[in-house]
Amino acid sequence: MAILSFFSGSRECCARLKQQRSKLLRVAYAWCHNHALAEDLVQETLARAVEKCDQLREAEQVEPWLFAILTNCWRDHLRRLRPQEDIENLEETLFDPAPGPERTGERGQIVDRVRAAVARLPLGQREVLTLVDLEEFSYAEVSGILGIPIGTVMSRLCRARQALKQDLIEFDLSAANGSGQLRRVK
Repeated sequence: MAILSFFSGSRECCARLKQQRSKLLRVAYAWCHNHALAEDLVQETLARAVEKCDQLREAEQVEPWLFAILTNCWRDHLRRLRPQEDIENLEETLFDPAPGPERTGERGQIVDRVRAAVARLPLGQREVLTLVDLEEFSYAEVSGILGIPIGTVMSRLCRARQALKQDLIEFDLSAANGSGQLRRVK
């Protein structure tokens, strides 16, 4: 509700910002694998959006605009970490492979496997994959959000999908060899 007071008569813009919060949170968590950090990134994104709401020229472009702001917030966060940690160690720090107690059953295990595989992707591939496959942005929108050429979007997405496929196949094969429960059927 505090966001409403910042908009001088632009309740529609505020409503659109509130509608996008859960999507922003989902993507932020997919990128950083830390609920508190994801919340902070979304909060910062919405604060910047409120400050720069007058820069949005086309109301129907609010979603790509917000995700571009989220991308910038994420990159700013990574830049702040750079002097303290090596980027290779950052992946291990941000991803906690231990499943929570609420994750039970086969569905929870599959979700954990996929999340772990996504977390092992290089950052650029992970960003593109989450925006295209999870949030269903077009290649052109992702290009604009991340500020990279559309060809780079397509190649990163292709490499990310191939890496995920290989990673998940290897996991299933190693699980099958270790326990004898899973088998590969052609």
